[in-house]
Amino acid sequence: MSNNTLSQVATITAMNIRNMSARMASSVVALIGIAGVVTVLVGVLSIREGFRAVLDESGANDVAIVIRAGATDELGSGLTLEQTRVISDSNLLARDAEGVLASPELYVVVDVPMKSTGTAANVPLRGVGPQAMKLRQQFKIVEGRAFQPGTFEVIVGRGASLQFAGLTLGNTIRWGTTDWTVVGIFEDDGSVSESEIWTNDSVLQNAYNRGSGYQSLRAKLTSASVVQQFKDSLTSDPRLNVRVYTERQYYEEQSRSLVTLVSTIGAAIAILMGLGAIFAALNTMYSAVSARTREIATLRAMGFGATPVVASVLAEGVLIGLLGGAIGAIVSYVAFNGVRASTINFASFSQVSFAFTVTPDLLVQAIVYALLLGLVGGLLPSLRAARLPIATGLREL
Repeated sequence: MSNNTLSQVATITAMNIRNMSARMASSVVALIGIAGVVTVLVGVLSIREGFRAVLDESGANDVAIVIRAGATDELGSGLTLEQTRVISDSNLLARDAEGVLASPELYVVVDVPMKSTGTAANVPLRGVGPQAMKLRQQFKIVEGRAFQPGTFEVIVGRGASLQFAGLTLGNTIRWGTTDWTVVGIFEDDGSVSESEIWTNDSVLQNAYNRGSGYQSLRAKLTSASVVQQFKDSLTSDPRLNVRVYTERQYYEEQSRSLVTLVSTIGAAIAILMGLGAIFAALNTMYSAVSARTREIATLRAMGFGATPVVASVLAEGVLIGLLGGAIGAIVSYVAFNGVRASTINFASFSQVSFAFTVTPDLLVQAIVYALLLGLVGGLLPSLRAARLPIATGLREL
């Protein structure tokens, strides 16, 4: 592109943008449409990001989760007491002064009413061993104390306490035939553990007639580099019939179905609402071209080329897209980021508490999409303006 053409593009574009106030009503409609698309799109996809963030923060590469072969999650798994002992004897597991850093675990799903609606939701009540708290990366009791082994006491994750009714310090709740007392609230840096209720493993086994069995075993490895060696040693042991994941692998699989679902819904919303925004932008740009018919013809008669005319109309569309995208990004961040909610984890059919997460990458993607909407909305009107016969334009009043 020559310097003369670039100069013409700059001149006509500047003039066109200065005159946007004359088309304020139609421009605002297009801008609001694009801002609405961005707000809704970011809102939906922030669910995906929040859910994924919860599970990503839950996973470590040097902590293994062992479940029964053929099972895809803890709910469908089963391990005998003897199998958990065989696994815990591995020399690839880390140890401290209290023994091997491993926790055989089981859980049941209990009904707890949601604070927002009062309807019952499935919440995991997990039975854990004495080393369980050392296996979560940032685990800490923030209110009350830990449960006493052998008693009907529970501690509740911060996320569950915020989302579900009755899970407050000192409260007693009846699940099954047993009254359970909440003696502590814990945090784990926003991980999936914060959506759970914990108690002593043997107490939960007795309360729900689970015998001496477990559903999984969680263990810390001596290092992340021995993961494959640990897998091979367990899967080749004739006494065992198990699958081995790292925590990160396990939670990535757990999140896949919901992340895919939300991404699909987000894409569908973006397309449908985007079409509406494009029509609004088209209407604005066609109005701009119609209002400037004589002006465009005069510029063409003065020697300005078709390319600068196309560029000027496209620039207006892109500017509307950029402003709409920026407004939508700001609104969505203020409205959604950090808002707590819960959703069903399809792998375990229990609720997971999470916070809507509006990430910088998500905002950038949304603004790029808004620019694309503005660009597409200005494309056809810009081509119409470039093809307008000069004589026809000069006769317009």
